[in-house]
Amino acid sequence: MIWKRDWGLVGRQVVAWMIMLALYVAIIAVASRFLSGTWFYMIIGFVFISAFVQFFFSDKMVQMTMKVRVVSGDEEPKLYNMVRRLADEAGLPMPRVGIIEHRAMANIPNAFATGRSPRSALVAVTPKIRYLLTDEELEAVLAHELSHIKNRDMLTMTIGSFAVMIAEIILNNSFFIALFGGNDNENGGGMIAYVALMAVSFVVYIIGILVTQAISRYREFSADRGSAYITRDPDALIRALNKISGAVDAAPRREKREVSGTNSFFIIPAISGESILELFSTHPSLEKRIENLEKVREEIRGY
Repeated sequence: MIWKRDWGLVGRQVVAWMIMLALYVAIIAVASRFLSGTWFYMIIGFVFISAFVQFFFSDKMVQMTMKVRVVSGDEEPKLYNMVRRLADEAGLPMPRVGIIEHRAMANIPNAFATGRSPRSALVAVTPKIRYLLTDEELEAVLAHELSHIKNRDMLTMTIGSFAVMIAEIILNNSFFIALFGGNDNENGGGMIAYVALMAVSFVVYIIGILVTQAISRYREFSADRGSAYITRDPDALIRALNKISGAVDAAPRREKREVSGTNSFFIIPAISGESILELFSTHPSLEKRIENLEKVREEIRGY
């Protein structure tokens, strides 16, 4: 297998982790300055408990949200053996294999991978994608998901989404926190806490979204390249992306909205294109992904 470590992705993930650390420090610093001891310790305790749950159970939460049924080699021999062969080729431990049974995904072909490490990874597909794609195209999609595992980019997305979640919770509850938790409510401490928490949390929220979405877009390019390296067939992924994108566009919008919250996990987002600004998109455009794969095709031909 041809495999080139994507230092662009590595560098972006390092920068993202540093930015997220700075955002956490900013939230804690503001909370310690303007909140009373009880409220401050409550928030810190909540942050640490949430971080623990997010780190160790985020993959299970995604699995439950999407109603993924984990299957064995006896239940789904063709799909299971396909994943095993590709995992061996990629030098990865065998991930769990699942079928997405969320009712909104019944008519939407898609796939995703989750897990904080290669040993806890899960690769899941919808039933429709297996009938829409040829074996070669499905292998290319599965190799794309395995590339996410090999690149270890899922943990960065988990940590990044956690920062956004904390900021959103504080934004939604900052008035009550400031009203009852200010260091000096009688002298206007509550209002100062309210304004400070709102300002910092809003900045954290926006920066967190921009950072995670930028990483999400780049990691899709990297996983596309990884799929081409593993299968040595970038054209199969190009055909698969075109088929999946067309089918997703044709799916009922109501069903796509139900699963749009997990857009960043899918190989093709449920809601994309003109509906949101590219800056806030979880995926690069289909045209840019195809251009990227065409470059990889020429690279592979050079070996």
